[in-house]
Amino acid sequence: MNSRLTLTLIATLLASSAMAQDNELTVASWGGSFQDAESKALFEPAAKAMGINLTQETYSGMSDVRLQVQTGQVTFDLVASGTGSAARAGAEGLLEPIDYNVVDVSHFLKGTYSDYCVGSDVFSTTYAWNTDTYGADGPNSWADFWDTEKFPGSRAYRGNSVAGVLEPALMADGVAPEDVYKVLDSEDGIKRAIDKIRELKPNIEVFWSSGAQQAQLMKDGEVDMTTGWNGRFDTAARDGGKVAYSFNQGLADVDCFAIPKGAPHKELAMKFLAEISKAEYQDDLPKYITYGPTNTLAYETGEISPEVAATLPSSPENAAKQLPISLDWYIKWETTANEMYQDMLTE
Repeated sequence: MNSRLTLTLIATLLASSAMAQDNELTVASWGGSFQDAESKALFEPAAKAMGINLTQETYSGMSDVRLQVQTGQVTFDLVASGTGSAARAGAEGLLEPIDYNVVDVSHFLKGTYSDYCVGSDVFSTTYAWNTDTYGADGPNSWADFWDTEKFPGSRAYRGNSVAGVLEPALMADGVAPEDVYKVLDSEDGIKRAIDKIRELKPNIEVFWSSGAQQAQLMKDGEVDMTTGWNGRFDTAARDGGKVAYSFNQGLADVDCFAIPKGAPHKELAMKFLAEISKAEYQDDLPKYITYGPTNTLAYETGEISPEVAATLPSSPENAAKQLPISLDWYIKWETTANEMYQDMLTE
């Protein structure tokens, strides 16, 4: 009898442990004010609604996912990603395909979801300036950002990736926004953009590597202008930074969520992804960071006022001023372009 009781107790404990594990998820994102906003608007409310025990981690991007998948030690269930990185990772076999029978994207903006990635927000890569240096009337184009006579002072530019780096250079060099990706569709066009950055390089004091660094540069007044993501600049301004920016000629881009191949809780991750893609979560994101929802119904819930909508990259007025990122270009050229760019940076 004692043996039976012992076996019953062990079975009960194992079943309880399995149930607990089936109710756990690990999500990874990029930290800083961005992940804080995701956590408050999406992760925590959805986990509570679904009764999930959620662990959040920060990570460096798809290189971390690649390492986990290749070593067979996958711990992430859901990761934040850029759409280009997710497309390449999916093609490489690093991600699970999205089950669109589970995840409803019927009201999503066109181009904000793909086979391996579901859009979480729309953001803009743009230029920001120190209002103590230039006042409210700072640069209004990438040509202005490059114009060190009209706008003397130090700059910061992205250094850890070619994403959002070459398009501004070509627009500064006189290429019309609608022709940017036509020019970039060759090594000569990529070289032209890099040469334009080379011209500005003596005035680039910092090559930044993270969104948190962008915000800190502006908060501390370390540089007079920088490229970066609109939501980070709004956060810096709320924290007392003397910073302004413009959507004119900005690069409209999308963050997304993906599920690593072999995720320990794949089915639950898919359901969680479906939950955080709903309008009633996405409409809360602008309360914490000024990135626009991908689910258009989020603009209809009443949570996003017209005044707030006017500050979001996905609002019709702001979207019309921007160049949408070409996912096809990044899939085809990013690796080559990044190698060429990094070579220039180390000259």
